[in-house]
Amino acid sequence: MQDAILLREDHGAIARLTLNNPRALNALSDEMLDALAAEFDRLAADEAIRVVVIAAHGKAFSAGHDLKEMQAHRNEPDGGRGYYEGLFARCGAVMQKIPALPQPVIAEVHAIAAAAGCQLVASCDMAVAAEGARFGVNGVNLGLFCSTPAVALTRALPRKVAFEMAATGEFLSAERAREVGLVNRVVPAEKLTEATMALAAVVAAKLPVAIRLGKAGFYDQVQQPLAAAYDTAGAVMVDNMMDDGTDEGIRAFIEKRQPSWARE
Repeated sequence: MQDAILLREDHGAIARLTLNNPRALNALSDEMLDALAAEFDRLAADEAIRVVVIAAHGKAFSAGHDLKEMQAHRNEPDGGRGYYEGLFARCGAVMQKIPALPQPVIAEVHAIAAAAGCQLVASCDMAVAAEGARFGVNGVNLGLFCSTPAVALTRALPRKVAFEMAATGEFLSAERAREVGLVNRVVPAEKLTEATMALAAVVAAKLPVAIRLGKAGFYDQVQQPLAAAYDTAGAVMVDNMMDDGTDEGIRAFIEKRQPSWARE
């Protein structure tokens, strides 16, 4: 299993996925995308897991798409168009699985996250970065504007920051990434996993149904006009209020005790 391109280790209610192709800088190759898609599908059905962490081995978190793999399709009769259409569609589908998961997903970024690797970070619900990590969508430096990574970036960052990244190919430091909202926390490298797992543990301790309903509602409402967003959010809160675990949580607060959610 240690030779697998994507590793999974469960720590209680927290699943750690580790990109494990350091020789290719954890490129989002066809194989890596397929592995991520399959694991996300398994996690979506795994009620024992409450939080997912995505980490990586090697010198990079992810350098983005595998350029050698992409270039190899140039010799096809259509110049690779069919392959490229499929590749970007598959990648987009994988990224969309992250907000669709019932569990919050935290990126643990120890080093460079470039192009589609930065897209992966931006697609996660939260991110913790090590000091010295860098983030960029640098395809434009090769003549390829990072249009699909920009989809995730424009939903995670101020629009002008996202466009500047895509148009210049320049990288953000971890500190700047935190300032503009791409990552939540920046910690010393030696504390990265500890800090990420601590954040995951805080979320994992919450009432699962509240997180599950809340995450789905969060992404539904954020894309809607204001009035529709309030309608969506109100319906989510009604469903949340009707849950027995929520009733227990509110009773416990009123009675000044800890809620008994062990059965959840």
